[in-house]
Amino acid sequence: MQVAHPYTGNGRLPLPVGESAFDIARAQRAVTELLAALGVPADSEVARNTPRRAAAALIELLTSEPFELTTFPNAENHDGLVVVRDVVFRSLCAHHLLPFVGTAHIGYVPAEHRVAGLSKLARTVAVQAARLQVQEELTQQIATQLEAHLQARGVAVLVVAEHLCMSLRGARSPKASTVTLAVRGVLRDDPALRAEFRDLLSTQSGGWSP
Repeated sequence: MQVAHPYTGNGRLPLPVGESAFDIARAQRAVTELLAALGVPADSEVARNTPRRAAAALIELLTSEPFELTTFPNAENHDGLVVVRDVVFRSLCAHHLLPFVGTAHIGYVPAEHRVAGLSKLARTVAVQAARLQVQEELTQQIATQLEAHLQARGVAVLVVAEHLCMSLRGARSPKASTVTLAVRGVLRDDPALRAEFRDLLSTQSGGWSP
């Protein structure tokens, strides 16, 4: 049975997306056709087994698991920054179907009554990364989801990534990294809070230093 493809009109994937959302057989046939177009002999080991493996790999990169972005009572009325650093992610470039990989750093200022389960911040990154997109979109999407679901007073999301479409082809610049930032609420409006977020990130070993 063919399952309707999960892309919406603007090219984005609704979340979450499970493996059942994909037409696996059709994806394998498409890879077979691509290999033929690239001159791979039909009777070769590559032509026989790569379509299944390649389709499975792409589907894995575009699959996310559902989760609930749980919050807990802010019993001590914490009103300062909460920062989770070095959340590793991988996603797929919408322009070249090549991965980009990196880390996301998240800061938020809790609302008066609720704080987030910390692991859910990392899960938010993973779910938002499971789609074809560009890094600028990913950064904004993470910030938008956290701002909406946490009703936070402020959110900052910094993403640092290497794009294989730039490091392995085209410019062939293997040491280049792309940095994107999204800030909302008090973290956008208060220079002191933005500086605190920057300073907390700069203390990490081997991380991004502004």
